[in-house]
Amino acid sequence: MFIQQLINGITIGCNYALVAIGFTMVFGVLRLVNLANGSIFALGAFFTLIIYTAMQGHFLLSLLCAILATAFVGVMVDRLALYRLRKKGAARVSGMITTLAIATIIDNAVIILFGSQTRPFKRPKDFGNILIGDAVVGKLQIYILLSILAIVLILSYLIYKTKLGKSMLATAQDPEAAMLMGISVNRIISLTFAISAALACFAGSMIGLYYQAIDVTLGTSIGMKTFAAAVLGGVGSIPGAFVGGIVVGVIETFVAVYLSSGLRDAIAFFILIVVLLIKPAGIFGKKVVEKV
Repeated sequence: MFIQQLINGITIGCNYALVAIGFTMVFGVLRLVNLANGSIFALGAFFTLIIYTAMQGHFLLSLLCAILATAFVGVMVDRLALYRLRKKGAARVSGMITTLAIATIIDNAVIILFGSQTRPFKRPKDFGNILIGDAVVGKLQIYILLSILAIVLILSYLIYKTKLGKSMLATAQDPEAAMLMGISVNRIISLTFAISAALACFAGSMIGLYYQAIDVTLGTSIGMKTFAAAVLGGVGSIPGAFVGGIVVGVIETFVAVYLSSGLRDAIAFFILIVVLLIKPAGIFGKKVVEKV
């Protein structure tokens, strides 16, 4: 029982981790708390479901199309709203409020386009189960874990080992200096939003497959859980976001099974409060001194 719930928690936590990584990438580059992240997560899941239904069973192709569509939405969020704020030198809190407004627009658009009822998310096939000791583990869980691990490794290589990644790190460290070095800062920021949205879409689609259902309230709960995961790991740290997501997923699963399922969503807020009280910078975060 313990092993099975642990694997369940890690499976859910890896999906939280993907969304938290996108959140922390945007924060790292732009120092912006993107409150639209959870809504884009839900939008990506609905994109995948609608395209998957239209294509009548071609899941991988549907997922790819949905990821591209969601990435485009991420770019539009930056170019149509946040870019103008940066150009005018608006305060960071203006950007955060703008992302909250965008989240509200996306949530209402999802309700208008797809309805407010829970939608079934049919799996392309029965993946079957395997036994690990006394635990019955779905092969789908293993596929989800392996695919997310592969994405995280590829993303880590992209950021820390490629020229593009160094441009992103330079932009995060000092945008003005990066611009003087010939880096197109606005393009890097738009690309970061695209990657963040693509990660959210993939995670939302995997959650849909795992639970075999999605609904419009998915974005709100996921947004807070991934925010808690990013804070736990250390906002701005990609390894921290990954670890934080897994920790939140595992704790949530154990609380739901051994205490009460009603506490499943509340536990993220509890973790957030505890981390802020004990270690505000998070597990992997570093204390930053603002110079005046």
